Amino acid sequence: MFEAVSSFSPNYSCTVSIENVSMGDYQRNYDPFVESFEETPLLVAVLTYMGYGILTIFGYLRDFLRDWKFEKCHLAREREEQKDFVPLYQDFENFYTRNLYMRIRDNWNRPICSVPGAKMDLLERVTPDYNWTFEHTGNVLKDVINMGSYNYLGFAENTGTCADAASECTVKYGVGVSSTRQEIGNLDKHEELEILVARFLGVESSMAFGMGFATNSMNIPALTGKGCLILSDELNHASLVLGARLSGSTIRVFKHNNMQSLEKLLRDAIVHGQPRTHRPWKKILILVEGIYSMEGSIVRLPEVIALKKKYKAYLYLDEAHSIGALGPRGRGVVDYFGLDPSDVDIMMGTFTKSFGAAGGYIGGKKELIDYLRLHSHSTVYATSMSPPIIQQIITSMKCIMGEDGSTLGQERLCQLSENTTYFRRRLHEMGFIIYGNNDSPVVPLMLYMPAKIGAFGREMLKRNIGTVVVGFPATPIIESRARFCVSAAHTREMLDKALNAISEVGDLLQLKYSRKNRHGNEGSDSFSFLESHQD
Repeated sequence: MFEAVSSFSPNYSCTVSIENVSMGDYQRNYDPFVESFEETPLLVAVLTYMGYGILTIFGYLRDFLRDWKFEKCHLAREREEQKDFVPLYQDFENFYTRNLYMRIRDNWNRPICSVPGAKMDLLERVTPDYNWTFEHTGNVLKDVINMGSYNYLGFAENTGTCADAASECTVKYGVGVSSTRQEIGNLDKHEELEILVARFLGVESSMAFGMGFATNSMNIPALTGKGCLILSDELNHASLVLGARLSGSTIRVFKHNNMQSLEKLLRDAIVHGQPRTHRPWKKILILVEGIYSMEGSIVRLPEVIALKKKYKAYLYLDEAHSIGALGPRGRGVVDYFGLDPSDVDIMMGTFTKSFGAAGGYIGGKKELIDYLRLHSHSTVYATSMSPPIIQQIITSMKCIMGEDGSTLGQERLCQLSENTTYFRRRLHEMGFIIYGNNDSPVVPLMLYMPAKIGAFGREMLKRNIGTVVVGFPATPIIESRARFCVSAAHTREMLDKALNAISEVGDLLQLKYSRKNRHGNEGSDSFSFLESHQD
C-alpha cells in the first residue's frame, strides 16, 4: 500500500464556537498528510483483463449476429442507402456502448423524486429488453440512503433557513433573469454574491457564473492562448481538460500529485522554451484541483505553490469539491493548509457541492476579475444566474461563515470531518481497498472487475443504499470503483447501515482485496511501503 506522508497537513479540532477558530492556531497544529493508494493485486488485475477480453469477444460475436439480422440492434445506425456517404455514426466507437455499457446501464440515470439529501426517493423502473429501454412501474423506493450526491454540508434540503430564503427571493425576483450580465441581467443579488464570495475566499474580487463546468471550460481560453504553456495534472476534471484544449495553448501533463514530475516539466519549459523557436513561453499556467473527484486525493498545494514561485508560473486552482468541505472554516484547500490566498493566482470553485446550489466562481486580484468580465464567454453570452439559486448560495455561505448568528455552519463542518474519518476507518478495517486522503469526503472503493460494477450497484440498491459506480473510460480499465460521498447530513445510524450493507455485499462479491490485516494492522506484503517527506 502506498501512503504518502508529509508534514504540511494541519490537524484542526472541531469546535462549535466560531470565535475559537483562528488561522494562527490552525497553522501551529499539523498532522501527517496521509493518502492511500494500494496497488492492484496481480491476480485481480489478470482476472479483470480477462473479463474485459471475454466481454469484447462476445461483443464481436453479437455484432456479427446483428449484421446478419439474427439480433436486433437498438442503437442508431446508417441506413443501407447511405453506406456510400461519410458515416454519421462510427460503428467501432459505439462498440463499448453497445456491448459493455448496456449490460450495466441500469446503474446510471436513475430518476429521483425528492431532495437529494441524506435520504432520497427513487422512481422504480424495469427494462424489458436488457437495458436498451426502461419503463417506470409507478412505484417509489422510499428513504434510500444517499451515498452518491456531493451534498457535503447537507445544504441540499427543502426545509430550513436556506429553503425559506430562496422561496422569499423567488417571490420577489422570479426564477429567471432572461438576459446576460452585460445587458440587463445584472441584479443587485449578483453584486451581493460576488462581494460575499471574495470575502469568503480572502481575495480582492470574485465573479460568479451560472454553470460550474463552463466556469473552467470558458474562462481558461480567456486566460491563455497560443504561445502559452499549460501544465495539467493527469487526473484533472474534463472541464479543465476542455478549457485547456479550447485555449489553443500547448498542453503538457504531469503525473498525479507528483511534484518531481511537475518540476521537471517546469524546468524543461524554462530551459528549452517553445518548440522550434525556443522563445520563452508567454505564460506558464499550472492546473490542479483541490480534491480530485475520482481519487479522493488532496492536492499538495504548499509544494505546488513553492514550485510556482520558484519558476515564476501562474496557478489555477479548481476547488469544486474542496470548497466548503475542507479547512477549519470551510474555506477549501487553502484554508486546510493554512496558506495565503494571494499565493493562488486564480481560485475557481463551484456552488453545486457544499452549497447545495448551482454555478461556479473565480476569485483573485481585481485586475484579473475586471479582465474576465470583458473577455469571458461565460459572461458575454451566458444567461445570468437564477435569483433563488443566488440566495441559496448567500444564505448557506453566511451560515458557514457564522454570519447568520448561529453555530450551525461550524457544527456541519465538524460533523463532516467526523463522518469522513469514521467512514474511511471502518472501510479500511473491513479489508476494502479505498483511495484518497484521510480527510477527503470523496471515498473511492475499488471494484476492479467489470461484472462487479453492475452487481455492486444493484445489490446496494436492494439494501436501500444509493451508490455511484464508475468504470472505464472514466477510470483506468482495471480500476473500476464505487465512489461514496460523505455528508454532514448523514447520521451515525445511516453510516452504520450503509457500512453493514457494504460489508455484506463485499463478502458476497469478494471485494475485500486489501492485503493489509483487518482492524488496521499492517500486513507483511512486499508491495506495502511508506514514503515520508520531512520539512
